[in-house]
Amino acid sequence: MPLSRRLLLAGLAAPALLSNAARAQGRPLRVVVPFGAGGLTDVVARILAEPMAQTLGRPLVIENIGGAGSTIGAANLARSAPDGNSIMVGSVGHAAMKALYASFQYDPVTSFAPVSLVTRQPFVAAVHPAIPVTDLAGFLAWLKSRNGEANFGTAGIGASSHLAAELLRKMAGVSFTVVPYRGTPAAVSDLMAGRIDFMIDSQTLLAPLMADGKVRGLAVTSAERSTLLPALPTIAEAGVPGYDAAAWQAIYAPASTPAAPIRAISDAASAALRDPATLRRLNEAGVDAYADNSPEAAARHLSAEVAKWGGLVQELGLRG
Repeated sequence: MPLSRRLLLAGLAAPALLSNAARAQGRPLRVVVPFGAGGLTDVVARILAEPMAQTLGRPLVIENIGGAGSTIGAANLARSAPDGNSIMVGSVGHAAMKALYASFQYDPVTSFAPVSLVTRQPFVAAVHPAIPVTDLAGFLAWLKSRNGEANFGTAGIGASSHLAAELLRKMAGVSFTVVPYRGTPAAVSDLMAGRIDFMIDSQTLLAPLMADGKVRGLAVTSAERSTLLPALPTIAEAGVPGYDAAAWQAIYAPASTPAAPIRAISDAASAALRDPATLRRLNEAGVDAYADNSPEAAARHLSAEVAKWGGLVQELGLRG
């Protein structure tokens, strides 16, 4: 989807630790989503935007800047003025982008200021119904029989769904061909049409398609079973012990953004994640909130994820 801006809510007057200039102008808070509209990270950003706008007293504007495994959107944010008027909702791919893209000029840690750790969600491993398997063990055997010719669809090289598949490749000893798309919806469309064989992606999008028989879910990627799809085993239960890969979303600002707007935005995210109506919308989408939404928790989480996923990228020699 081309770059688009969408005003989600004209903010209601409320005090916040923002610059006097921003308050006086009613300046929108620009929210970069480094993926196309309709994917999991975009859904989370749009659910959080309304209550955050109410708390901050300013409009939130979503900009979908997809492509290159989230690096195009990330670079856009990194180049933005560190004035508290631009943030990004990033995901797992943010932690691995420097390892994946050797020419990428920004660093996931030093080029960005962590603002808030917000949500997490397991993925679902799903196949087109024509694939002759009904469980994960049969699917892994089928993949091995295809000798790398099975097609895996993902929102992009380095996207969280892609990294989850690469972890499966490593731990299960399987092979497949990666087919990158500019966004999750396009990949899902091709999965339903049989143009790709399987995906590992958002249960938010795949669960309704499973119910309609348009795709077949085999397992979830998290360490525990999903509350949305409790009948599906985890990949670890179904034959790959120790496997654990969940999607997550966190908010970042450009490096050198002052502490006051960072704290104000973090507090707004935390307030949204304590709001029963917002939590209900997130849970209906199959998304859970983190308990600690502070900048410090976001920084610790990013450091751990960079070590996990950056190490995997380097070990497997992946390049975007």
